[in-house]
Amino acid sequence: MPDFLGMMKQAAQLQSKMQAMQEELGNVEVEGISGGGLVSVRMTAKMEVKGVKIDASLMKPEEREIVEDLVVTALGDARRKAEAAMQEKMQSLAGGLGLPPGMLGLGS
Repeated sequence: MPDFLGMMKQAAQLQSKMQAMQEELGNVEVEGISGGGLVSVRMTAKMEVKGVKIDASLMKPEEREIVEDLVVTALGDARRKAEAAMQEKMQSLAGGLGLPPGMLGLGS
């Protein structure tokens, strides 16, 4: 007979750890960079943009389209880094619970 009490306890542990991880992801910040550092974006691992920095050399009307492209590129870089940070946290959570890889919906 399956140990339902044990399974329920493990599910409650998982839920608690997932909530803690979500809070922690809000504190993990990454920086996306483009244009060799002319534009940078700070973002949490929960994909919340915290700040954008644009080098003063780009602040010319004729550079507007370049700045826009660099911001998009920096956001993409930050998003990739944030996703990697989230994957790392989820993998450590899964490993800490003794779950097989992929059990928490992680793609490989």
